[in-house]
Amino acid sequence: MSGTLTSEQKKEDWMNSKWRPMMGWMYMLVCTMDFVVFPILWSLVQLVGGGRVETQWSPITLQGAGLFHMAMGAVLGVTAWSRGQEKLAGVNNSSVQAPSVPLAPMPGTSYTQAPSWGTTPIATNSGKTIVPSAPQPEI
Repeated sequence: MSGTLTSEQKKEDWMNSKWRPMMGWMYMLVCTMDFVVFPILWSLVQLVGGGRVETQWSPITLQGAGLFHMAMGAVLGVTAWSRGQEKLAGVNNSSVQAPSVPLAPMPGTSYTQAPSWGTTPIATNSGKTIVPSAPQPEI
């Protein structure tokens, strides 16, 4: 019964797949409220209450040397990097498969396989061969 998911697995999959975007949306909402909405409301309340704006809004998230923004930057940066690594490794992408047949070379090229940056010579359209001086790390 591998094709059906229980309700517990669905809940777990939803939370596992949506927590990264939810962190981004939450951070965007906090920044919008702290830097756009609250300053406008603060000024309007002062205008209605006393007739003039006497004090400026001080963003809550910038108190404490902006630790909130540094922490959210770290969380979002690490999660984006780790998701990229998962995609490169093929985790959670079981439906996307690499082609089993090698791709055909582009018209006008003289090589029959994809070039690599190791010590393999690379042929160009003009017939000249480029040999890298030192092996490059594979990415």
